[in-house]
Amino acid sequence: MGNKASSSSLPPLQVVSNCETQRLMGTWFVIGVKPTMFETTCSNAVEKYTWLTDSKKNDIDIDFQYNQADPITSKLKSLPQKGWVQGSNKDNSAEWKVSPTWPIKMPYPIIEVDTTSYDYVVVGYPSRSYAWIMSRRPQMKESLYQDLTQRLVDKHHYSLEGLRKVPQHWTR
Repeated sequence: MGNKASSSSLPPLQVVSNCETQRLMGTWFVIGVKPTMFETTCSNAVEKYTWLTDSKKNDIDIDFQYNQADPITSKLKSLPQKGWVQGSNKDNSAEWKVSPTWPIKMPYPIIEVDTTSYDYVVVGYPSRSYAWIMSRRPQMKESLYQDLTQRLVDKHHYSLEGLRKVPQHWTR
């Protein structure tokens, strides 16, 4: 899994220049993923971001829920995570860190975002081993999905090997 080029030969990922943290809060449906070990067979994957105004430990609570395999019929899993907004301006930063479990803190760079309506976001990973294409709705227009995957290749030097669409089916 990962990019065919070694990660040391890849340029640093370019994060978006404007990313209003508060506008990223709320529910995101995972539409496409270069998966971590938790996501190789998941469906109905949803992340909910909650900004913590008075927390001394982390900036964002992340509630990641998904069906383990088949939508609706397979076991619902939950992986609570913590997030930290990096940089001096936490109100507008595309550089986050996320912890699926202590003591791990993974880079979570926001490399594409719909700055008009915040309807989609793409999160990368420095080695290009992982990526997440997310939408505010459980379905994304195929033309937009294709555009975002092409940006992964052309702009961010990703291989699409291992990228999978995440089934999103919410009724029987």
